[in-house]
This record gives sequence, structure tokens and C-alpha cells, in this order.
Amino acid sequence: MSCNKTNWQENFKEKEKSPFGNYIVYNEAKNLFKTEEVTLLKENFYDYLFHNYSERGDFGTYVCIKNSAYKLTDSGIDNLLEFVKNGNDAFIALNYFNEDLKEKLGFTTNNLDKKANSVAALRDLKGEFYLENDHFTKEVYEFDRNIRRNYFLEYKENSTIVLGVTKIDGEKVPNFIKIYHGKGAFYLHTNPVVFTNYNMLNGKEDYAENVLSYVPNNTLLWDPHIKSSKFENKKNDNTSVFKFFLEHKTLTWFLFVSLAGTLLFMLFNARRKQRPIPIKDPLKNTTVAFTQTIANLYLKEQDHKNLIDKKIAFFLEKVRTKYLIDTGNLNTIFMEKLAAKSGNDSQKTKYLINTIIALNKKPECSEEELIGLYKMIENFFNK
Repeated sequence: MSCNKTNWQENFKEKEKSPFGNYIVYNEAKNLFKTEEVTLLKENFYDYLFHNYSERGDFGTYVCIKNSAYKLTDSGIDNLLEFVKNGNDAFIALNYFNEDLKEKLGFTTNNLDKKANSVAALRDLKGEFYLENDHFTKEVYEFDRNIRRNYFLEYKENSTIVLGVTKIDGEKVPNFIKIYHGKGAFYLHTNPVVFTNYNMLNGKEDYAENVLSYVPNNTLLWDPHIKSSKFENKKNDNTSVFKFFLEHKTLTWFLFVSLAGTLLFMLFNARRKQRPIPIKDPLKNTTVAFTQTIANLYLKEQDHKNLIDKKIAFFLEKVRTKYLIDTGNLNTIFMEKLAAKSGNDSQKTKYLINTIIALNKKPECSEEELIGLYKMIENFFNK
């Protein structure tokens, strides 16, 4: 009765010894990253760079293992990109990546378990991970809980290397990539839970050790992600035009007189001297407006499953009319015929058809799944 109840919440805190804290990986960072110095940031990364960074190429490696890096603002991301571009590196493991970062590095993600947030729902999520390096190709890393089906959907192939994959619905998809940026590189992972205390024990630490071995041996800037930027907030406050006017008495009076004059001008010129002659426009083609109305109706209802079903039906109809292939049975023979006639890669064609089969079976679908299916179909027909 006197024992404390185990905290199974994902907190990713460096001082937390609960199953899903980062206590072990942080305290073993020198051995895991094979580095001599680990600096735990006591201020926001944006502020740290402002006070300490001098654009030296060997400054260090930024490390962030969290659920989401929401305290990295747009300005902070710009500074992080500049930091890596000058010859440094960044290892970032997140469940949810910042949209600005994804846009500027040219990648997208898909999380099939986005709605699984409770301890009970996450407990049943298992996963298999693989590393693409020749030294690890025969190794299968199995994890028994809290493994979201989160993976990279699109990325720039000319600047990206896939370092690791996860098996989802029988297909291997990337969950660990390296993106070259300037003189440095970003190492991105979609499953930060594999670096928590729970998965650093009982023989499961091999995967984390092998993943972190990719990161260059350099001074680590470990971001606990506990503080917002003070400098950026101060800078934004000082740029207010109205605040500058109100700080000076003469400018304040100038502002009030200008506003009053503008209001009087609008009041006395509200009515025109002559009524305008109405213009009778010709009848317009309302097809586009009707289409937009229907689209807005679906957007308001958030019926993603209905849109996915229609998108699948449209895709299969186009396959039947364009390639003259029967779509009654979406088996392996169908996939091979479709890949051959369309000129698409066989593996990507199988992944598209398997995704369609999986979405057909689901009673509900998310917006991310709808967007992912749309992009895969567009890429298929644009081949």
C-alpha cells in the first residue's frame, strides 16, 4: 500500500525516472553519442544561439527528444537551420514535427495513431524497426508498447538518406532519415519513445545505441525544451509601431489628430454626389462555385471517410478505363499488371493498393490519411 503508483504517461523529461522519461538516455549521452561534453540548455535554444553562437562550423550537435518541439518558434527554426547549414548537426526525435520545419526541409509525415493518446490505447501499440546499414540489416528490433505508426511520407530524395524503417501493414516505410542541409545534416526520427527509460532496459537499448551511433562525435547541445524565448518576445514587443508613438507626447497627439481627421473625412464623403449607374453583369458560369460549395460542405462536415471512399472509387474507375484492368480483385496479379501498364515502380504501386485496401476496411479516417492517399494517387498518375 505504501508503494507509489507507476507513471506511464509519456513525459520525455531528463530528470524523470518513470518508464517514459529521458533520465537514462541523457545521463548516458556521453557513452551513447561517444562525445566528451554534453551541455544541458538552461534557456531557449534561440536565446542560447544569440548569446553564444559565432557561426563556427564545429560548434556542436543539437539534440531534442520530445513529444513535440512546440517551443521552437519560426524564428528559432530559422536559427536552427542556419546553425546546421554552417556545418553543425541536429538529432531530433519527435512524435509531431513543426509544420514550418517540415516545409523548409521538404518532408511530410503520417501518423496513423494520432488519436491514440491514453495510456490504455498506447499500451497496445507494438512495432518492428530495422536499420538500413549493412551491419544491421539482419537485426529486427521489436518494441511491445507505445509505438505509434508514425513515418515519413514524402521527402527530397536528392538530399535525403533513409537510415531506418518500420513495418506497417506488411510494408517497410521510413521512420529514421538523414537530411543534408548546407554543410551539416538533420537526423530525424518519428518514434522518440524508443529512447525513453522503458526501452533503454531489458536488452532493448541496442536499437537506441545503434541509431545514435550515426550522429557525429561533437559537443552536444541537449535541449530539455523547458523555456520559451525571452529575447524573441522582447524583440517582438519593441517592434510595435503604436507603442513607439505612445511613448512620445508629440507623436501621440499627431496620432490622435490624424485618426480624427480620417474619421471626419470619411463622415463627410460617405455619400456620393451622384448615384452610380448599376452595372448588369452577364450570366456567369457557376460550375466552379458549385464545386466549391460542395467542397466546403465536406470540409465543414469533416467526413474524411466519405471523401476517401469517393477518391478510391474514382481511382479504380480511372484504372479500368485507362489501363483496361479489372478491379474486382485487388490481389498481387492486379498490382503487377497495374505497375507494368502504368510504368510506375512495382513497390510503390503495391504500397498504394495496400493503403487503399486498409482504408476501405476502416470505419473512420483522419485528415492526414486523406491527404496521404490524395498525394499517392496524384504521384501515381503523374508518372
